Amino acid sequence: MKIVIIGGTGLIGSKTVERLRRKGHEVIAASPNTGVNTITGEGLAEALAGAAVVLDLANSPSFEDKAVLEFFQTSGHNLMAAEKVAGVKHHIALSIVGADRLPESGYLRAKVAQEEIIRESGIPYTIVRSTQFLEFLGGIAQAGTTGDSTRLSTGNLQPIASDDVADFMTDAALAAPVNGIIEIAGPERARLSDFVARYLKATGDTRKVVADPEAHYFGTKLGDGSLVSDDNPRIGRINFDQWFATSARN
Repeated sequence: MKIVIIGGTGLIGSKTVERLRRKGHEVIAASPNTGVNTITGEGLAEALAGAAVVLDLANSPSFEDKAVLEFFQTSGHNLMAAEKVAGVKHHIALSIVGADRLPESGYLRAKVAQEEIIRESGIPYTIVRSTQFLEFLGGIAQAGTTGDSTRLSTGNLQPIASDDVADFMTDAALAAPVNGIIEIAGPERARLSDFVARYLKATGDTRKVVADPEAHYFGTKLGDGSLVSDDNPRIGRINFDQWFATSARN
């Protein structure tokens, strides 16, 4: 089966490409680096010719509100139009748990807009909403840092390892469309500030974590349940300690 992965050279994309190729599928790792651009349309028709499944794992190069919305809207419309011409049977997109609960975040508004384009396209689809990646803990710490401390939200986090995300995306690519949402999450839940403190301690980072319920995350204040799923999520196998031992220092 021919499967096209938009964003196929990124963190999740490259791991998913590898998994699907090992299973014997013809997989196209589509990205601007490989001559496929969903914003300009370059190479899109050629890449999608004969494809049965498309996974959209691409991310915006800018997190600025206007730019990220334009990215997901332009990319989404171009991609769905090209998939209709190519006769794609299943479109799968990676989104974010809680995206529709946090309208103050420009990035999450853009993800909701992307989901809406998919639902209205008429192409059978699966939207996989994931919790935050364990690989992002360092970036989260940096975003809240001033001087020798980092001020972070006390909202709950249930981060998932990128290897688990790639496993779930592989499963979705080989399954029938659900025409709805699947949610995935890591096996451990704790306050965002506590997870980052755990990460900084493990890396020997001496920054102090200040737990602040008012601290913003991607432009919005978090409630306890904003970024976690209680809707029967599929749970990954890799906990923080396992991830850190095998992946964090690679």
